[in-house]
Amino acid sequence: MSTPLSPLLIVEDDTVFARVLAKSLGNHGLEVHTSSNSKGALALARKLAFAAAVLDLKLAGETSLALIPQLKALNPDMRILMLTGYASIQTAVEATKLGATNYLPKPAGVAEILAALQSDQANPDLPVTEQPLSVDRLEWEHIQRVLAEHDGNISATARALNMHRRTLQRKLGKKPVKH
Repeated sequence: MSTPLSPLLIVEDDTVFARVLAKSLGNHGLEVHTSSNSKGALALARKLAFAAAVLDLKLAGETSLALIPQLKALNPDMRILMLTGYASIQTAVEATKLGATNYLPKPAGVAEILAALQSDQANPDLPVTEQPLSVDRLEWEHIQRVLAEHDGNISATARALNMHRRTLQRKLGKKPVKH
């Protein structure tokens, strides 16, 4: 038997992506609501008991990591999927520790999103790469870890990394480097 996923909350600051994802999930029979930020998501969650949520990690001016325990406090049974184009080991671990049900890097299709929201099982057959992470990828992971430690605050993260704020913003503006 599958887990109910409706109503579902999408928290995504890219309005075009949010609209397309909401329409696609709606075509699967789900009642979908969207918000572009944490404040709006919490307001919706106080009005409606969501069965599931899909959160974009990086929202305009904030991360959605802090939103996970707030949503879980409102509904402990809510299934939460962290969906991000800025995937890192650290943010995946943190999202899971905070209560996310699953974590997927973008791009992810609707079938993958639905499967991740439904799944309670870890994948023991996940392939393990023989190659160590590149220096650029290690730097990206370290920046993401420090950013998470500072709750997404760019200025505090730049100070902690002993890096100019604009340099950090430039590095964060790039897509994550490959492993």
